[in-house]
Amino acid sequence: MGRFNYYDNIAEIYDESRWIDDAIASDVSNFILKLVQAKPDTNFLEPGIGTGLNIFPFVQQGYTVTGIDISAEMLGQLRRKAGDQASNLTLIQGDASPLPFPNCSFDVVLTVHMSHGVSDLKTFGAEIHRVLKPGGFYLCPQWLIPTARLKFENQFRAIAANYTQKIEASRQSKRIDCDIELSQYLLERGYQEHYFNVKEWEVKNSVGELLKNFQSRAYGFCWRVEDAVFGQVMDKFHTFCVENYGSLATELSSQAKYELWSYQKPPHGN
Repeated sequence: MGRFNYYDNIAEIYDESRWIDDAIASDVSNFILKLVQAKPDTNFLEPGIGTGLNIFPFVQQGYTVTGIDISAEMLGQLRRKAGDQASNLTLIQGDASPLPFPNCSFDVVLTVHMSHGVSDLKTFGAEIHRVLKPGGFYLCPQWLIPTARLKFENQFRAIAANYTQKIEASRQSKRIDCDIELSQYLLERGYQEHYFNVKEWEVKNSVGELLKNFQSRAYGFCWRVEDAVFGQVMDKFHTFCVENYGSLATELSSQAKYELWSYQKPPHGN
């Protein structure tokens, strides 16, 4: 994973600062269960599980779930959500490459926005291939940032750029390079690839709510601004928000999107 694990610092606010709520997560999980033709004994692995935002519905429905994450605090949040009764949930703190499991251990491996943080991507791809059962699925979803939030984020980035050289405007890209590289690795080994536009929904937030998330440094790009100048950046950004939006109560609304790339391992693959 990355050298600086800021996730320990944002674990408590991670879920509330994202744009997938319980209802959306439930809809997505139902889609995935149908896609992989899940049976009661279907088991799931999520490297980079974090607070379980993507996979917790499977735990709630009784499926066996294993998760790995570098952040002890993120795993702690998931344990609190699951409670003491979640005997079907196993959590491991550590790097996701290599994966500490026997060959052909899992029916489904799921990763969301984490491959860019893996220390050795080639090893990670080989490990996914190794731990998947023949006919199993590797799922690589991404959440597309609601456009109003992306614009808000870029306004922050523009102000921050006056104080640091390490932050640039963000664009809504189709896929990141490391996900494409991982895709190519699996396709070369005979996996079948399919793309799904799983869900689109409206996200609403007040300017004040978003500003609070930035003040709490809930996102990785906030940590690229040095501590010494972060307060100055936030003061400037607060002033900009009041002047530009008229009120911190102004509501920003736009569409979010959940995309999914599915890779099925050949039925006789090793």
